[in-house]
Amino acid sequence: MKKILVSTDFSPAAFNAAKYAVHMAQAIHADIVLFHVYPIPVAYGEVLADFNIEEVRLAAELNIARLKAQLRKETNGELLIETEIRMGSFYEELKKVCESLQPYTVVMGSQGTSARDRLLFGSHSLHAIRHLRWPLITVPPTASFSSIKKIGLACDLNKIIDNTPIDEIKMLVHDFDAELHVLNTGKEKVLEPDRIYNPGMLQEMLEDLDPVYDFVGNENTDDGILRFAQEINIDLLLVLPKRHSFLEKLIRKSHTKHFVLHSHVPVMALHVAH
Repeated sequence: MKKILVSTDFSPAAFNAAKYAVHMAQAIHADIVLFHVYPIPVAYGEVLADFNIEEVRLAAELNIARLKAQLRKETNGELLIETEIRMGSFYEELKKVCESLQPYTVVMGSQGTSARDRLLFGSHSLHAIRHLRWPLITVPPTASFSSIKKIGLACDLNKIIDNTPIDEIKMLVHDFDAELHVLNTGKEKVLEPDRIYNPGMLQEMLEDLDPVYDFVGNENTDDGILRFAQEINIDLLLVLPKRHSFLEKLIRKSHTKHFVLHSHVPVMALHVAH
């Protein structure tokens, strides 16, 4: 059975991401695991910070139980929803639970609870996007799940390599019965056919999916991709963090009003297989 791991800090953005995840789970007949990490108490010299670990644990248990009840109501009790609470470093515990569960995807909100994390990509999300080997979807605060009809793959056709995660891309397209759009993140204005039709290139690898190739000519790569994704109603945007600078550019501008207005599309990070 597929499992979707939902990381939550109980913020409004995290709740929205959890709602997105449960409706996605309904669409592909998956189970849900709600996951929360609370921090290890920090000692300063000989003095332990004012931190009652038992109170924190009990609060986490109460909050995750409430969230589970809300999500069961949201889905009319149709989903199996489990919970997992751990103490420790967020990323290390996330990696451990992924190794144990082997989730279909991880879902998390793109904002955190604390003021310092209230950028479009919070510190936890950013670190996980860069390093987590499992698929990770970050959900903007205004996004909701109805269906995934169009999947966009942000891809620089100048850098096609053999270990592009083709199997994962095909699985997503088939699971959601979606249309795949390959969005060229380069700066070219015109398609050069030889770049696609050479043996071993992306067109051959994705041939059975019959993808649509869209060329986004824009000096500002991230802006061009996000605008185009909005124009053609992309429901899920795939990025390959180790393959191109798109994600880094996207993150650096994430706190600006301009970018917030154009980042309504949930983003899934897929890492190249090794």
